[in-house]
Amino acid sequence: MTAAELQEKALVIDGLSYHSDGYTGDLRTGGVNALNVTIGHFEADFVESCEQIAGWLAYMSAPDSEWAPIRQAADLAAAKDAGKIGLIMGWQNMRPVADDLDRIYLFHQLGVRVMQPTYNYRNFMGDGNLETEDAGLSILGRDAVRVLNELGIAIDISHVGDHTARDILELSTQPVLATHVDARALTPLPRNKDDDILRAVADSGGVIGVSVYGPMLWNGDRNRRPGIDDFIGHLEYITELVGIEHMGFGTDIPVSNDLRRTAQIALNRRLWSGISDYGDCFGHDIPARYAEGANNHAKLPNITAALLERGWAEADITAYLGANFAKVFGEVWGG
Repeated sequence: MTAAELQEKALVIDGLSYHSDGYTGDLRTGGVNALNVTIGHFEADFVESCEQIAGWLAYMSAPDSEWAPIRQAADLAAAKDAGKIGLIMGWQNMRPVADDLDRIYLFHQLGVRVMQPTYNYRNFMGDGNLETEDAGLSILGRDAVRVLNELGIAIDISHVGDHTARDILELSTQPVLATHVDARALTPLPRNKDDDILRAVADSGGVIGVSVYGPMLWNGDRNRRPGIDDFIGHLEYITELVGIEHMGFGTDIPVSNDLRRTAQIALNRRLWSGISDYGDCFGHDIPARYAEGANNHAKLPNITAALLERGWAEADITAYLGANFAKVFGEVWGG
């Protein structure tokens, strides 16, 4: 079976895209069926988040919309069967909740299905990975984990600090996700996760989405940008550590046909703070931020082809492409 045939057969789910303006061209070329899209920017407040969600709900309700909202696991296959791209509304920062946990109930009703308690920095919930003193979850954050579990909102720990991650993994009664991370053992950045946390995600029943984000794959060679082999190195390392049943991918790639504007949004929002000096070597434009050969969704079949060439079993590739995420979403969301 070719890479294209395997992707056509599989349910392909990107664990994280940090931005979308509704463009679907690259997604269709790359065979992506659904993705967790960050709704609003990383420092969005309550009003901004409501505005972004309202815009997406209106956009998806149009008769000719290419997008379908994902609220329960059954919606994933239904969107694919209907020829639409499934939108999983997610957050990378619970700042819109502030100190009012009742707002989690509201956003669940509006369709948000993945929440990350913190981004890179401290908020009401806990500490992000760039805080020099990671104090873990706050009392409010601990209560938030309980509410998220109760409602069936998946918890993402990709950007949270190590202490905060361990607190979440200890408290959560539902599987925990790391939607877009790589192995700190291979690339020692605070944004990557250490082996103990990766194992704990797997022990929770969760899924680890390996990312093509260049800085998290980079070995420091200023003359060579990371490529597909570097990505697969992280994928195979973590797979060996936790098992294929806990593996997925989360590109962290924006979905847009206006990448210059998207890059400016990212820079304005401090998206790339704390990520080494990678940008000084390879530039800050969007394509340069990701692994060569896999720096947009249209090129994702290149990874599938490389896995086939390495002798990966088709069933394992299908699991990594999205079956594992779909299974865990079913456990957390229902349906």
